Amino acid sequence: VQFYGQGYLSLCPKPRVCLDSLSFFLYIYLFFQRLQSFIIVMAQPQSTPQVHRGIIKMVLSGDMVVIRGQPRGGPPPERTLALSYITAPKLGRMGRGGGGEGASAETSTSDTKDEPFAWHSREFLRKLLIGKEVQFAIDHKTSSGREYGIIWTNKDGEKVNVAELMVIEGLVEVRQSNVRPSEELTKLIQLESDAKVNGKGKWTKAHSNDAVRKVNWSVDNVRQYADKYHGKQLEAVIEHVRDACTVRAIVIPSFDVLTVAMTGIKSPSFKRDGDKEVPEPFAEQAKFFTDSRLLQRDVKLLIEGVSSQNIVLATIIHPAGNIAELLLQEGFAWCVDWSMSMVTKDRDKLRAAEKQAKANKLRYWKDYQPKPQVTSSSASLPSNNFSGKVVEVVNSDAVVLKTDKGQYQKVFFSSFRPPRKTEDSSEQQQGSKSERPRPLYDVPFMFEAREFLRKKLIGKRVSVAVDYVKPAQDQFPERICCTVTREGVNIAEALVSKGLGTCVKHGRNDDQRSSHYDDLLSAENRAIKNKKGVHGKKETSMHRVADISGDPSKARQFLPFLQRAGRTTALVEFVASGSRMKLYLPKDTCLINFILAGVSCPRAGTNSDKQRQQQPAEPYGQEAMNFTKELILQREVDVEVENCDKGGNFIGWMFVDGRNLAVSLVEEGYCKVLGQAERSQYSRQLYGAEETARAGRKRTWEGYTEPVVKEEDEEEEEGLEVEPAGGDSKATDNNGGNKVQPADRKVDYRKVIVTEIESGTHFWAQDVDKGPQFETMMKQLRSDFEATPPLAGSFNPRKGSLCAAKFTDGLWYRGLIEKVVSPKEVQVLFVDFGNRLSVSSDKLALLPPNYTSQPSLAKEYHLACIQLHSDDEWAQEAMSVFQNEVDQTTLLNVEYKLQGMDYVTLKSAQSDQDIGEKLVEDGLASVTRRKDRKLQSLITRYIEAEDRARKSHVNIWRYGDFREDNAIEFGYKRQ
Repeated sequence: VQFYGQGYLSLCPKPRVCLDSLSFFLYIYLFFQRLQSFIIVMAQPQSTPQVHRGIIKMVLSGDMVVIRGQPRGGPPPERTLALSYITAPKLGRMGRGGGGEGASAETSTSDTKDEPFAWHSREFLRKLLIGKEVQFAIDHKTSSGREYGIIWTNKDGEKVNVAELMVIEGLVEVRQSNVRPSEELTKLIQLESDAKVNGKGKWTKAHSNDAVRKVNWSVDNVRQYADKYHGKQLEAVIEHVRDACTVRAIVIPSFDVLTVAMTGIKSPSFKRDGDKEVPEPFAEQAKFFTDSRLLQRDVKLLIEGVSSQNIVLATIIHPAGNIAELLLQEGFAWCVDWSMSMVTKDRDKLRAAEKQAKANKLRYWKDYQPKPQVTSSSASLPSNNFSGKVVEVVNSDAVVLKTDKGQYQKVFFSSFRPPRKTEDSSEQQQGSKSERPRPLYDVPFMFEAREFLRKKLIGKRVSVAVDYVKPAQDQFPERICCTVTREGVNIAEALVSKGLGTCVKHGRNDDQRSSHYDDLLSAENRAIKNKKGVHGKKETSMHRVADISGDPSKARQFLPFLQRAGRTTALVEFVASGSRMKLYLPKDTCLINFILAGVSCPRAGTNSDKQRQQQPAEPYGQEAMNFTKELILQREVDVEVENCDKGGNFIGWMFVDGRNLAVSLVEEGYCKVLGQAERSQYSRQLYGAEETARAGRKRTWEGYTEPVVKEEDEEEEEGLEVEPAGGDSKATDNNGGNKVQPADRKVDYRKVIVTEIESGTHFWAQDVDKGPQFETMMKQLRSDFEATPPLAGSFNPRKGSLCAAKFTDGLWYRGLIEKVVSPKEVQVLFVDFGNRLSVSSDKLALLPPNYTSQPSLAKEYHLACIQLHSDDEWAQEAMSVFQNEVDQTTLLNVEYKLQGMDYVTLKSAQSDQDIGEKLVEDGLASVTRRKDRKLQSLITRYIEAEDRARKSHVNIWRYGDFREDNAIEFGYKRQ
């Protein structure tokens, strides 16, 4: 009765209805056995327990924890403590039969399930205590060494008994056998009774589906699992720390158990030596660092990949920060390149943390010695960060830039390796007849890589950041390795992502690498996964190219094909001088040497392969080559091949964006026109460009002086000027006012026929003397076309190309395509007559090469020293009068050239009347004054005719002098 009153009846078996005497005696027997045990426990002396302090490292179950002390120079001591008086439901365990580590046939076991509410009990205690400092007292210790005790923690500012909290929540059961009666036990029993009454926790009467969790102890396909959740954040609890960067986690709420390695880093580990695990230097300290921060903490796993050991790679996200960054910062870990490429967040922070640890020589890096920084010896390198225009792509791993200072700098892509020869390509090259190695075409994917760079970069501005400099070694020159970007895109990364190159694998202590090395590795992983480029499984082959350059016999055989092809697209591979280059013809997959026709260009400096001595360049030779390089190197151009020299070099014309390169070189003063250019269809453009360069004294024309009489082409009113004065005219020199004696004007009239009139002063004319030769050529042309009629629609018209065009009379003539209006309509200039006509594309044909070399019969002219009125009515009237005057054969004399155009005087063959003077005297044109001395007599005569027309108020002078006043002070100047 005393025991019952004190609540100890529970120590005895629960009363049952005695159905017979045997049951009654059995009950009495068990009662006295329990009573004896209780008396033994009570007889033990009681002492006041000593209170300790510690930090909860781990919660094993709802009634057992691991407590550690404070670290002092290393990992602190630990002790496992079970809570007195209570028993928690048991958690399930992973069996050893399914390939568990260390399993054998004798020791293999199957997985066990949780007891109801075991997980809830453990989780309640974990969230309550993990990582917190607590007070505890050891109650007693068993013979096996297990310690039982009481743990107190602070909750809402009050010190509470952890066991009491667990009992109140109904997550444990009070143990009543073999325990000493105490006030604490009495209180726990009462609390348990209350929990049962309230149906708390495991005492609930309602059926709960989540009372027992379903644990997936081993994921069947780890790679498939990682692909499914790649880039996603999974809620998880860290259950075990193997080493500083490898943990075991359980995903919530799916309860998938994963072995997780931190992406991007590696830490010292424990190596097994027999039955012992030998820690590497700093392995224990690093493990404790992770233990104290992650073990049994709620985290998020950012799934990023799978290692070769089938371990999930993830970034472990903790509310306090990224543990990987802290490990690196403290020198407990280092970055791993292959894994770093999979990091999807804060990759730069990881590298920066490692760099900081290296600088401070912390722990793993205590003996670290940085490599000395190599500086470039290149004087053209402006700084470590600069920009420039790409002028050349070297294979596929370097580019040549023109900096803002006009200097050329070659830079290589950092940590990038271009495609290399494979065994298949080496065998193909050995089997080919080519003697000269051509990596660009022989190495698989190198040509594709070069083409990618060429199309993206040539002529474009890029930004350059110098990462490191490789010093010169043996026969290899110094390499400046940089990160090159275009509009924010890393060019090396773009190449690697397309499988057009690979990353250099640097050593752990090699800091000479790209500043975006991790991005390169990520791009390479994507290319490998997608089997792009060099990572593909397809058989690779060389880019087969026929090299005709320098082979005269092959060149002569190939010449007719290029001549018949007309204007052909080509890619400039190399520029040897301003007028010599090597071309790749994509359509014919061949390489040829090419020389510009009609011009002479100074030689650029060259290196002799035999003597290894540099030959000096001719004046402006290097500048001419640089000018041509910037215009055409590695760009697509159009070429017209006319001939081939003895050395197998093709001669012809090159067009860049529709403009003749030879004309551009001549116009800039880099080249001079050869006499043979007079027979070309581009002679007028060449001579006009040369006149402009000579007048401007550009480059090769620097210091040039006219041999006899200086002929000026500018229309400026300074120097010698002719002015009317009361009907008289005189020549004066503005500089001194002295009279200048007129020079002789060259007069050599020849017979011409005006074939086309564009205005009253602008026309086309044919030389009468060349008429019979022209008629013979046209008869032969038409005869050839009758013998082999061209196929309608076979000709591909292009602007600027010479062709054969059918006129309205149904006959074939030579024409120059001025504009392609549409695929079916082309604007054609008939070069032998000067007239223009819109012609259907099916009425065009390729002009045979022997007719393209003949100069055009008609030539364009302007009347000298006169200009028309700006009013369209007077201009039309002047055109009508001019047309009537030139209806028959006329005489033409060239007076001067202006911008490549001949300015002439025309006379009627019957009346010897100067047609220009007649237009002026009829009041249909006015005089333009020039300072050329030899034109003094002509201009004087024109001015006298103009005075007569003005005084008679004829036509344009009917209202007086319409020209602006010559008074500068009023803001006007007579033109």
